[in-house]
Amino acid sequence: MSEQESLYPQPANDHEQKKSISRRAFIRNAALATAGFYIVPRHVLGRGYVAPSDKLIIAGIGAGGKGGDDLRHFYATGKVEIAYLCDVDDRQAQDSLKRWPKAKYYHDWRELFDKEHDHFDAVDVGIPDHNHAIVAFHAMQLGKHVYVQKPLTHDIYEARMLTEAAKRYKVVTQMGDQGASSDGVRQLREWYEAGIIGEVHTVYCWTNRPVWPQGIPWPDKKPPVPKGLNWDLWLGTAPYREYEDNVVPFNWRGWWDYGTGALGDMGCHIIGPVFKVLGLEYPTEVNCSVSTPYVTNWTEAYYPDSGPISSVIHFKYKTKKGNQVKLVWMDGGIQPERPEELGPNEIMGDGGNGVIFIGTRGKMMCATYGENPQLLPTVLTKEVNVPQKYPRVPGGADGHYGQWVDACLAGYGNMEVDSPFVGYAGPLTECVLMGNLAIRSFNYREPNSNGRGYRYPGRGITLEWDGPNMRVTNFDPANQYIRRTYRQGWPDLSF
Repeated sequence: MSEQESLYPQPANDHEQKKSISRRAFIRNAALATAGFYIVPRHVLGRGYVAPSDKLIIAGIGAGGKGGDDLRHFYATGKVEIAYLCDVDDRQAQDSLKRWPKAKYYHDWRELFDKEHDHFDAVDVGIPDHNHAIVAFHAMQLGKHVYVQKPLTHDIYEARMLTEAAKRYKVVTQMGDQGASSDGVRQLREWYEAGIIGEVHTVYCWTNRPVWPQGIPWPDKKPPVPKGLNWDLWLGTAPYREYEDNVVPFNWRGWWDYGTGALGDMGCHIIGPVFKVLGLEYPTEVNCSVSTPYVTNWTEAYYPDSGPISSVIHFKYKTKKGNQVKLVWMDGGIQPERPEELGPNEIMGDGGNGVIFIGTRGKMMCATYGENPQLLPTVLTKEVNVPQKYPRVPGGADGHYGQWVDACLAGYGNMEVDSPFVGYAGPLTECVLMGNLAIRSFNYREPNSNGRGYRYPGRGITLEWDGPNMRVTNFDPANQYIRRTYRQGWPDLSF
């Protein structure tokens, strides 16, 4: 395609002036591409039809790190061809390029989609949080099945848009929270639905994250960009900044422009089992407390670019049964009080992470991903038997990848997955990001009227949340954190 025919406008910044196309042209070309010559899904051709390729052809956006790990899991099923690789950092892509030497390599996902959209079936999105949504959304507009790493998106609005896109474009979707397919989550559901612990009213979730620097100021050293890294493409939708060491390839998680902090990193893995067991959707209210660094005596530091060292977040939900559930999230190594039923030498959760469900008749506990489910006291775990209600996924949590592959090959609507955007991954991600909205509201400040110092009006209050309309109803400054403005030149999420 020529630049004028390109499906995606190119980003503009202070350093480059690139052409862009109109929104009308983008929609027109995206529609043409959706109706174009990509491999026809089996559900369109009819049951029993053997497609030109009996394998799922995948384009991997993010060839290193977690993206590369996802691709290895897909390939291990024996039902996948890794046909395209895309990464903004040649250094991170090297292992995947050696593993799949026949895969065509791109740096810019928009160019890959422009040129190759008729040659692949599905897209794996394994890149930093701030660019998840834009890639996944436009892949779905092209009729591609998508697998997206957790958290599904960087912003609440993006999560809602990906959920709506999944409904509209009827593609197979899966978030990369592999614990959703674990045996442990199914065991917890079976205990709960059998009434073993009664009605759950309180849940504690905790993690030892962050295990990267947070609660720090943005550095100002401005080192040179390493060879092999396209910093402008890495920034993508985020505001332009000069390159800084120790952001790529991992520590971006601690910066709000790119990552979603401890909660974004582990929330879907730890809160996810709670959603599965209790059938939660949107919280009704949330409040939090956040660790506060000080630069001198009585002088609070203000680092708005970075997540906190630790936080405690209190959510309230109404279940489908109409019951109220309190969910307490703790990070930075903070943990809840040990249950009395747990012996002094027994590990709570997995030591650094875990979940405790407190019901009207008893308690149960699990580790990250819903693993090692136990009734409390733990002797009950082997003594209590309930019928197996939910079929297990072959391979458990590792089977999460093959489940998506099989669902894609079967065609939309012919096979269920454990973390679809609609009904699970989208609402779960919105909940997780609602916690970050509370953290950022806690640190929101305004100058005092006398011109001396600041006040923090988001502290000491509860944010009331209108989930269907994505809005805090009692503290308007919080609503600025629901949706980002993408950097000029990057296509928005619009139907």
